[in-house]
Order: sequence, then structure tokens, then C-alpha cells
Amino acid sequence: MPVRPENAYQARLLRLLRDEGPRSRAELGEAVGLSRSKVAGELDRLVELRLVESAGLAASRGGRRSSIVQLSSDIRFVAVDIGATSIDVAITTGRLEIVRRASQPLDVSQGPKAVLSEVLRIAEKLRAEETVYDLHGAGVGVPGPVSFRDGVPVSPPIMPGWHKFPVRDVVTQALGCPVLVDNDVNVMGLGERHAGLARSVDDFLFLKIGTGIGAALFVDGRCYRGVDGSAGDIGHISVDASGPPCACGNTGCLEAYFGGAALARDATSAARTGNSPFLAERLANAGQLTAADVAHAVAIGDPAAMELIRNGGRRVGQVLAGLVSFFNPGLIVIGGGVAGLGHGLLAEIRSVVYRRSLPLATSNLPIVLSELGEDAGVVGAARLISDQVFSADPSSRPYPEDRA
Repeated sequence: MPVRPENAYQARLLRLLRDEGPRSRAELGEAVGLSRSKVAGELDRLVELRLVESAGLAASRGGRRSSIVQLSSDIRFVAVDIGATSIDVAITTGRLEIVRRASQPLDVSQGPKAVLSEVLRIAEKLRAEETVYDLHGAGVGVPGPVSFRDGVPVSPPIMPGWHKFPVRDVVTQALGCPVLVDNDVNVMGLGERHAGLARSVDDFLFLKIGTGIGAALFVDGRCYRGVDGSAGDIGHISVDASGPPCACGNTGCLEAYFGGAALARDATSAARTGNSPFLAERLANAGQLTAADVAHAVAIGDPAAMELIRNGGRRVGQVLAGLVSFFNPGLIVIGGGVAGLGHGLLAEIRSVVYRRSLPLATSNLPIVLSELGEDAGVVGAARLISDQVFSADPSSRPYPEDRA
């Protein structure tokens, strides 16, 4: 297994270098509250562990020039974003910059053995292209509830055959490095926290609207997963008990009204009833419709498609309004494939949330579309595992001044 920092000060130095980039030894000492000699000792040890390296000399501050250090250029993480209908695998640097990446369509319903076999094949191919021999860790996001402690999906509605499959253990054995597994929405939220619009916001909500609908809650800069890892599963909040059946077995869930599958279902209905000649033509040509077809219809001003978006946005807004009054976030970021429908959807969601939530909770609440797009999942997966790797080994003895 790759080396880890030996104490909390070393861990804080690594996280600073990951998040802020190269810094002088003097700046790092000030940031973590260490004397010049103490920070020099910790950084020298991190150099020995091949976790940091020299990057030249800093500008003079009136005395001898301090040397600049940065994360080792040899650090590599594997980032895996498994979606309902595709997989995305990347290799990143220690600063979570993507250096290799590959994506391909793959239905998660094919089961864990088939999907993970393809994930690992792609990871090894990227690893060979990058001539990477040692991996420091791998983060994996999956589209369903996850027991974060055990690294296994738990009764995921759209992932038949994945219940309690040992995803973490299988990937760890194959790659020979530490692995963490989390719900894909939490992972995307981590990506937004690291490199997106939420970078400077400690308390925010990330909403994914894709094949399914889910939310990630961040409190004091940390992802809140709940007792068993199911916090934020808002797609299965009931909005109408007499509504359509949901993949989870209940009826009238938010996801049953406006997930990607629900949108394709309603678009197909609009095509077959003649409400949308544009969608009817696309259905005749392709044999099926997707959310992308609805996006094309909206782009040309198709009334039926625009009504689908308004209805879906209104229901999402109703659920979000309750969450805003309860959680009082400082920012809501919306991502996922269906969020690509754009500003018409965003406007409907904003309208409902601002109208139905408590005024105090919305007086300074931006609701925005993600700017990271498809990068959110892989950046977040790398951030997930780097947070663990760049932490003090639990078996080591932390400094009494910092037991975090």
C-alpha cells in the first residue's frame, strides 16, 4: 500500500498543497502554525516519503529565500464515476488534475461483475498510457445508496444484483491501493466543493437530476451522509401518493415524475398522442426517446416539451423549498444529465423555491447550474480518496495541538 502522512501536521500540509498549490516553506509554516525548524522537519520527512518535492525558490521576504514545495509529481489517483448508463474513469495528479480519461456507455443493470470488470480494464489501460506504477488511491461513485463504512451498495433501486456487493474490496484487490466508495451524488458534490462554484461555500446543497434524482448535503465543508449513508436521497420523497410507480417500489416519488426515465416516458406519451410532432418524428426515426430528445425539442420551442420541463421543474422546486426551509443552505448547485435542459428548468425551480421557502432562507440564496459538467464526478471521486490518503494514519499518534 502507498505511504501516508505520519501525523496531523503532515496531513494538513498535504491538503494545503493539494487545494492551494505550491507554497513556500515559510507560508506553509504560517498556515499550520509551526516554527520554521518544525515545518522544515515535517516537510523533509514528506520528501523522504515521496509525497512532496522541491519546486524552486520563493521571492525574498527580506532574508534568505525560502524554498517552494509542491505535491510529488508521482502521486496518482484513480477516479471512477459509474452512472446508470455510462462509466467514466480518470487518472488524476495529487492536485486532482485530470491527466487521463475515458468514458463509455454501459448499463449499470448488467451487474457488478460486468461493470467493474470494464471499469478495471479501462483503469489499467489508462495506467499503462500514463506509465503509472504506484497508485495512491481510488475513489468510486455509484448511482445508489451506499454504506460508506462498508463500501457496498445497499438495496439500490436501479442497480439489480449490486446489493451488498463488495465494490470497495474488489477494486482494492485489483488495483492494490486504498479505495473508497460513495453515492455518485455525494461524489459530484465533492467535485463542486473542490473545483466548482461551491469551493468557497461551507453549507450548500448539490442536486443531481439525471436518470435518478438525489442531493448531497454539505455542512461546515463536509459531506453529511447520515447514520447509514442514505442522507440526501430526495428522489424518493413522495410528492403524490397516487402518482406513477417508482423503481424503488413506492408510488408518486419525485424521481417517478422527473428523473431521466420519467422524462423519456412522458415525452413518448406526448409523441404518441400527437401533442408534439417534433418528438413524434424523432420517436419514429429512433424507436425511443431520451431526455436529450426533450432538450432538442425545448431548444426549438416545442410547446409540449416546454410543458414537461415546467411541470418537472415545479415538482423539483416544491421538494427543494422544503429542504431550503429545513437546511438553510448558502448555495444550491444543480447538475446531472437532465440539468442540461438549461435555464428554462432552472428558472422554474428558482421560481418555486423563492416563492414557497421562508424569506429568511432565500434572501441570499443563489441557485445555479453546475459549471463542472461531466468533470464533477471524477474530480469528486479523486477528492473523496485524497481526503483519506492525505490524513494521518489512525495508528500514528497525532500532535496534541491538532487531533483532527
